[in-house]
Amino acid sequence: MLSSLHNINISLRTLKSTLSQAGLYRRKNYSSPNGVINAIRLELRGPGQLFGYRTMWQVLKQKYNLRVRRDDVMNLLRELNPRGCEKRACRRFVRRTDHSMGPNYMWHADGYDKLKPFGLALSGCIDGFSRKVVWLECGPTNNNPTVITHNFLSCVRNPGVIPMRLRTDCGTENGIMAAIQCTLRHHHHDYYSGASSHMYGSSTNNQRIESWWSIFRKGRSQFWMKLFADLRDAVYFNGSHEHQCLLRFCYGDVLQKDLDECVRLWNSHRIRPSRTASCPGGVPNELYYLPHRFGSRDCGFEIEQAELDGFPEASLPIVTCGDPNMQEYLDFAMERNQLQKPDNWESATDLYTKLKEIAQL
Repeated sequence: MLSSLHNINISLRTLKSTLSQAGLYRRKNYSSPNGVINAIRLELRGPGQLFGYRTMWQVLKQKYNLRVRRDDVMNLLRELNPRGCEKRACRRFVRRTDHSMGPNYMWHADGYDKLKPFGLALSGCIDGFSRKVVWLECGPTNNNPTVITHNFLSCVRNPGVIPMRLRTDCGTENGIMAAIQCTLRHHHHDYYSGASSHMYGSSTNNQRIESWWSIFRKGRSQFWMKLFADLRDAVYFNGSHEHQCLLRFCYGDVLQKDLDECVRLWNSHRIRPSRTASCPGGVPNELYYLPHRFGSRDCGFEIEQAELDGFPEASLPIVTCGDPNMQEYLDFAMERNQLQKPDNWESATDLYTKLKEIAQL
């Protein structure tokens, strides 16, 4: 460094002699223990609590100009930060876990857009504690706030219970649902009552529903994505508004039937316990309806049906096709040609090709 940066060319022996004459020693004149302890405590208040003794030793030398033995730093860290030393000794990255006090403590709602290129939009919600799928609906859109609110109110009406908290992303489609959640919770007196009962956050942090979408993709939606992609590759589907309406008309009820079956199977299967999870393992329906067996309680709040009747979204008419005019035309075409509603994906494909020829799309 002396030769390259400062153009000072001396031998190693001369350098050591100069350091000795200047009183600069590496292993003498150590700093006071109190000064070292205060500096370590100051670092432990911030990101320094993650430092091992080697990194802390280097920080003390460079940042605080302290002269201390590395072994002394190791011993001080064991006294001042024993929990940090134990975690580093495990050599494992500690991830944050999702904590939930019980069923209906928090519902996680989100939309699924993988089938949107084919005109089919899904909306789902899952309970954070039991991992029970609360609703999973297929429709022409999941961007309309009225549609999302209808799904929410239909789900709340059946058990007559609203969750303590509701979590969604920042999309505009969740605005009315969030407002209704806060309205229904405004007269309660718990910590999360009123406006605190709804929580906005990014989709990447809404882990419960996002991780379930990944499972849903592997076990269900991949089949439908491949089926519709085959129709597109065979030039039976071009992505136009008319083709999307026709595909929704033919496959909408069949897909919804498959989604209902998926929800039934998921809610009745057994989730294996995990050492890193804060929620217990078990069957989602049992975790949801029998929380006392798992040392928890139902965190939901009962709602009178009269309170829900005041929201017009509760009686929203569902148009399978998504376009009333197209719906009327397709119903007329089916009645005139004596066609039957499909009950599986094969008959839905046959109906799609027949109606496509009739409508000359």
